[in-house]
Amino acid sequence: MNKINLACVVEDDPVHLFLIKQIISLSGLVNHTLVCQNGKEAYEMLASRVSLEENLPELILLDLNMPVWDGWQFLDEFTSISVFQNITVYIVTSSSSEEDLRRAEKYNLSGNYIVKPITLEKLKEIIYQMN
Repeated sequence: MNKINLACVVEDDPVHLFLIKQIISLSGLVNHTLVCQNGKEAYEMLASRVSLEENLPELILLDLNMPVWDGWQFLDEFTSISVFQNITVYIVTSSSSEEDLRRAEKYNLSGNYIVKPITLEKLKEIIYQMN
């Protein structure tokens, strides 16, 4: 199985962030991980990397409920960035509401919707499907 070079976790909850980082580390399939505390921080990081022509994350694990910009605001703005590589986005959230699932369809992410916590097996499956 191929590794991915860079993943980005957009998560404000320290407990979930710790768990996701542990799972990423245990997987052995991600070389580097960026962490953003909210959607605005993630958007600004990506926009900066695009303008500087730096490597972009191949995988973004995105929480929905965060301060400043939530996951939906991030997705609204993210779709306006002209990226030069494929980025796979997975929503990783505590929300299992039908409304959020329907809203994810707007971004073609209904199949990329995980109710927390993400498991090691699920992360491996995601990375395997990306390669």
